[in-house]
Amino acid sequence: MRTLICGSLAFDSIMVFPDHFKRHILPDKIHMLNVSFLVPEMRREFGGCAGNIAYNLKLLGGEPVIMATVGDDFAPYADRLERLGFTQECVRHMAGTYTAQAFITTDLDDNQITAFHPGAMNFSHENDAGAANGIVLGIVSPDGRAGMLAHARQFHRAGIPFVFDPGQGMPLFDGGELLEFVELADYLTLNDYEAELLQSRTGKTLEELAARVRCLVVTRGAEGARFFVNGTCLAIPAAPAEQVLDPTGCGDAFRAGLLYGIARDWDWQTTGQLASLMGAIKIEHRGGQNHAPSREDIAARYRAAFGGDLAGF
Repeated sequence: MRTLICGSLAFDSIMVFPDHFKRHILPDKIHMLNVSFLVPEMRREFGGCAGNIAYNLKLLGGEPVIMATVGDDFAPYADRLERLGFTQECVRHMAGTYTAQAFITTDLDDNQITAFHPGAMNFSHENDAGAANGIVLGIVSPDGRAGMLAHARQFHRAGIPFVFDPGQGMPLFDGGELLEFVELADYLTLNDYEAELLQSRTGKTLEELAARVRCLVVTRGAEGARFFVNGTCLAIPAAPAEQVLDPTGCGDAFRAGLLYGIARDWDWQTTGQLASLMGAIKIEHRGGQNHAPSREDIAARYRAAFGGDLAGF
């Protein structure tokens, strides 16, 4: 089942400063800050919400179609997508731009200083979600502001059910725009902080928002997730992780499990448990796309965590 993943493709440059920022930033000199950090350790990861979601959905055996805008420097990512068997029919090159990228420096206290350049992501509205071929389900994940609005409207107009996943894009929208997203969407997924922010901006409770969609999902990290559906709240436990190494991309992995279950019309308990497991598998690895379990591995982990089998998996 072809699932259209609207969102960003990005490079993440991650650097480790082997010291503490606080030792090099003088509080009384913040107004004239001029510091440089030597970072002998650096790695470059393939990322972006659309890339991460699609990667995990493909691990599950889904058929993700990435819709994103990319820049002149995209060739290494394009080669990777080709090696992994992804279609790039909806990946659009915007000449004269850079692919979106984050530059993240982490110190020994796990404090982070991040600079994000949206680049080609700012032109995401030039893609048309309603024009993609054979799509049965979609997701609007963090992307350019105009693109997120356009893709939600295009999905709705085309009659394609979709998940609204505002993520770090939520501050881009006011309460009225966020309510429009909720009205257009079939499913809504948030983390606990985003859930609080959405309620504050719209003036609606979670229960009121949930009444406007088929299912509202709130993830809560190690405390699992809550699925608001048909006037009830279903608690989904967090799947056990062998080690907690890097949370980057865990939410995207969770959303891939959610999409997989929705596409197959699974019950919400099974869907939530699979989503939880995908997040646990991801957190055991550094980067958003460096874990590579087989479908057999995923099925075995699910059985061990939840005591049942995934029907037809």
